[in-house]
Amino acid sequence: MAITFGVEEEFMLLDPVTLAPVDGAPSALGRLDDRGHDGIVSGEFLRSQVEYATPVCETMAEAREALLGFRRSLARWAADAGVVAAGTGTPPAGPAVATISDGERYSQISDEAAGLTHEHQISGLHVHVGVDREYGVHASNALRGWLPVLLALSGNSPFWRGQDTGYDSWRAIHSRRWTTFGIPPLFRDVDDYDATAAALIGIGATADVRSLNWNVRLSAVHPTVEVRVCDAQLDAGTSVALAIVIRALVDSAQDLAASSAPERTPWDAALWHAARHGLRGRLVHPLTGRLAPVTTVVDALHDRVRPHLHGEHEGQAVARLLGGARCGATQQRAARRGGMPALADLYRGQLVRDA
Repeated sequence: MAITFGVEEEFMLLDPVTLAPVDGAPSALGRLDDRGHDGIVSGEFLRSQVEYATPVCETMAEAREALLGFRRSLARWAADAGVVAAGTGTPPAGPAVATISDGERYSQISDEAAGLTHEHQISGLHVHVGVDREYGVHASNALRGWLPVLLALSGNSPFWRGQDTGYDSWRAIHSRRWTTFGIPPLFRDVDDYDATAAALIGIGATADVRSLNWNVRLSAVHPTVEVRVCDAQLDAGTSVALAIVIRALVDSAQDLAASSAPERTPWDAALWHAARHGLRGRLVHPLTGRLAPVTTVVDALHDRVRPHLHGEHEGQAVARLLGGARCGATQQRAARRGGMPALADLYRGQLVRDA
């Protein structure tokens, strides 16, 4: 049986003219959480965001159908509500003050994060892969060097407060300011993981294990390892293809040692480099720890996951993702040259684009 997986997508709710976040989540949840589709619809840290989690999936087709079904419902609600629902890692513009969603946990995190709270206008793509905790720790160790590559492929947050940041993933740079972020430590075993997580509780904004922001972590809720490095995506097809790559990487960890490159490799710096340059130029190669042309690194990723893909359709989807070398940030920049209306049209069109 194939390894199961699930996908979580976060969406920004934006003003159709300024493309600044608007507090539409309570209204959206009242309309969208109507059992008209499988999966779970929920709010997020801010009232300008909604999240959708697919059911447990065994095939790419199941994940694609679930994501497209929710996105169509979200698009209909957004059109009726007069807002833009966008699959983007950061909004192009932003208000000075954001509204926190209700709940004691969010309030506690907000109080501790202080000045960071109102800048937490970031959305991601999270992929859960169904494995036991022991294997999940092994996968976390094995995936460390591949996380910058996944970030480069998924970079989709070039704008912040009306300006082009020069980064493909400003979301990743913003996230570095939180208590925990980025490449997780190497862990000896599950006990070492649990001891490290327990030691962090209460430090900074780490209120509980769900507040750990490593790019890979064991889920506190599901029997999964969760990969959290990717930006939210413009279209469902890219989200699904990234999920398949991640599932295949986790599956491939059974054949790998804990760390593919020398441990002296500065993986955190490699993550910053990927956020800045995306697929333009060079990336740190997961197998050597040295900078290499993007095509070389992407080809190495393809070689790694290819034996763990299931069927022709998965192979085609992954080949399109890895062969296109054109992340969402590139598409957003091209649209922005036509002004905010053109960027709004991109968000609307890509939201329901069929792969």
